[in-house]
Amino acid sequence: MSTALAPTATAAVALTHVTKTHPNGVRALDDVTVEVPRGSFLAVMGPSGSGKSTLLQVAAGLDTPTSGEVLLDGAGIGGLDETRRTELRRDRIGFVFQAYNLLPALTVGENITLPLRLAGKPLDREWVQYLVDRVGLGDRLDHRPTELSGGQQQRAAIARALVARPAVVFADEPTGALDLHSAAEVLGLLRALVDDLGQTVVLVTHDPAAAARADRALVMADGRVVDTLERPAAADLAACLVALREG
Repeated sequence: MSTALAPTATAAVALTHVTKTHPNGVRALDDVTVEVPRGSFLAVMGPSGSGKSTLLQVAAGLDTPTSGEVLLDGAGIGGLDETRRTELRRDRIGFVFQAYNLLPALTVGENITLPLRLAGKPLDREWVQYLVDRVGLGDRLDHRPTELSGGQQQRAAIARALVARPAVVFADEPTGALDLHSAAEVLGLLRALVDDLGQTVVLVTHDPAAAARADRALVMADGRVVDTLERPAAADLAACLVALREG
């Protein structure tokens, strides 16, 4: 079994001159251009209302831009109807949210493999076993989500996000509900997935320490990318946020 994700010549995600204006006239994204190389870890930070969550939603096909182009794994998604966007999200994207979104009626193992069953895809038992071992839940597969700690539930959600071998994993505040120890475990796992599997991860967070795990961090304000930091340090990211609040 190969655990590495096959690279392609295209970026995993690319936004070109993307603008998103809400019906009330608020411009949540203002001429944003971003490229996320395959096998990289991007963090997106900014104060509340900066546009970071809208950026994730547009990049992941959960929302459509008012103008501009969005490419996911080389495919344009801006002009797709909702059915095709749903299929693209199902096949090429993994999601990890602050709320773990595990189904309480299913076991941990059933939750992890649910995306494959919904898509009618065959179960790659070796891959599933690899993921289960990687997230450290081999002895919890028959448990219900409520029998797990918050950190264990989030690790199950990460395995579920990876089970269909997505082009990109979008993580929206994945450590927001966790204690410091569990948060560090989850962030370490996301970092290892990039380093060891070549997985592409886009993390939206308000936490400088979380963003410092990334290869690159974008800082947003008023719908624009106002700073980009390579190999960011938590102190530098925190200073950027303080400057935005005071500015």
